[in-house]
Amino acid sequence: MTASKITWPSVFNRTCLSVLVVLLCFCATASHGAEPRIERIEPLLAEGQLTLDLDSNFELGRVVIEAAERGVPLYFTFDLKITSPRWWWFERVLVEATLTKRLTYNVLTQQWRVATGDLFVPERSLPEALVVLKQVRAWPVAPADRFEKNQRYDGKIRFRLDSSQLARPLQLEASKRSAWSLASEWTPFDFAIQSEAVKK
Repeated sequence: MTASKITWPSVFNRTCLSVLVVLLCFCATASHGAEPRIERIEPLLAEGQLTLDLDSNFELGRVVIEAAERGVPLYFTFDLKITSPRWWWFERVLVEATLTKRLTYNVLTQQWRVATGDLFVPERSLPEALVVLKQVRAWPVAPADRFEKNQRYDGKIRFRLDSSQLARPLQLEASKRSAWSLASEWTPFDFAIQSEAVKK
């Protein structure tokens, strides 16, 4: 029985193929890591309300950062939908809600602010402001009694850089640049409210 030989070109080709596979995997991972996404969703009950905690992750493009540093306010909107599955008909929409955060920079004081409604958090640097911007805590989305106990509900959430709230000239400019089209995919989640939880 003759042993098969592995020639150098074969070894070289296989090595190149292995390196290529590793590089492709690395590129795919790096690309996925740079994509805007929702990383954590936690439905909670608080004072008779269904609330949401969530963490998102994204990177701002240089064009967007430069606009913010010139004093242009940036608006980030979280969109939420909660439905009740029905096997005999279309799903029933129970909740549709949005939450908008505003990121601003004061050129004179060199201070960043992240505002939700009338409340704002001052930060000294953009990285610190982005930490606050990417997190949502205790977002009240609906009264708890809107949901049947011990029944599963489906939800989905996304976030986007809301260029529709920019000044009109900036909206036109933003529509031509991909850096302003920052948005995550819809991220699904599900939950059920236990009877014991409601009694507390």
